[in-house]
Amino acid sequence: MASGPIVTIVTPSLNQGRFIRATIESVLSQDYPHLEYIVMDGGSTDSTAAIATAFGSRLKWITEPDRGQSNAINKGFRMAKGEIVSWLNSDDVILPGAVSHAVEAFKARPETGAVYGEGYQIDESGAIVRRFPYTEPFNLWKLVYLSDYVLQQTAYFRKSAVEAVGYLDEDLHYGLDWDLLIRLGLRFGLEYIPEYMGSLRVYPEAKTSMGGPARIRELGRILRKHTGMRFPPGYIAYGLDSWQAGMPGWLRSAARVVAHFGWLAVTQQGWHSDGWAAPRVRFMLPPGGGRIVVRGTMPAELRTLRGQRLRVESSGETLAEAALPRGDFEVRAPFQSSEAIHLTLLASKAAIGGDLKRRSYVLRGVQWER
Repeated sequence: MASGPIVTIVTPSLNQGRFIRATIESVLSQDYPHLEYIVMDGGSTDSTAAIATAFGSRLKWITEPDRGQSNAINKGFRMAKGEIVSWLNSDDVILPGAVSHAVEAFKARPETGAVYGEGYQIDESGAIVRRFPYTEPFNLWKLVYLSDYVLQQTAYFRKSAVEAVGYLDEDLHYGLDWDLLIRLGLRFGLEYIPEYMGSLRVYPEAKTSMGGPARIRELGRILRKHTGMRFPPGYIAYGLDSWQAGMPGWLRSAARVVAHFGWLAVTQQGWHSDGWAAPRVRFMLPPGGGRIVVRGTMPAELRTLRGQRLRVESSGETLAEAALPRGDFEVRAPFQSSEAIHLTLLASKAAIGGDLKRRSYVLRGVQWER
């Protein structure tokens, strides 16, 4: 790639000598030529310095006291030369071609705030345990209200967009990436890349494994700030999941209650994991103008859904209404907004499946028409 923007990757580090060589090598072995790599070390007393400095001028090594992970990353971002920035923790790795995939995605969507892709969970030795199970295409409502499905090790940010929404919140320790992604999503949107780009190392001492109640409380603060809700669906889902995981086996009835309320929280959007839409679906889009397009399918085999109609609303105003034909359909709604848009999709009919979920049509996606 003869020309292209500079990409800066920042690694915050503190006493991760047993993992940092793999982290550094995963960055320096990328096939993208315009790469700046900064390691921000908080004053490690193990082998970290010897390992990092052995790479010489291939990376920028800075060792000085910091106020935690977010502060170290912010310092690296502010000194970064790159138009595109990312951070990689000192126990994780990125995969071959990751930076090139990110650059190509930004070329295709230069207005987007961040891009992200698929990834793996790995063990202490670096062996793949499984695909990171939560990644999915960009869904702003779900990101704001329910869950962080973006694997941070695959995320790259447009530096000017980060400057516009503000750097990482240095008071956060567990949800710093989620908070930034929400802010970027609300203003610029995110772009999903269907490529494997990074790996998260999972082991008992990892921060996300040790967060416990403090992590849940922090996630609750983040979600309340962005949703204005006292009990956002994501807070309930994460909190109950954490509580259930620590329950003794004899609390079977309590476990059923936990599972029920967790299920209610997860289904708040009305878009089921199998693609079926409930009669009411909540959706959000970043600011934009032109036409919103709803894409889906009406399966021919469900006779009870014949004559299905779909209404698209925003703040109680009807933007579009249409009868849905059998097979694939698209419903378009003209709209203009300088802020993130809350949409409601209302179907006139529903069928109840064997799992008691109400289904109205298969939703393929909602987005600004490109």
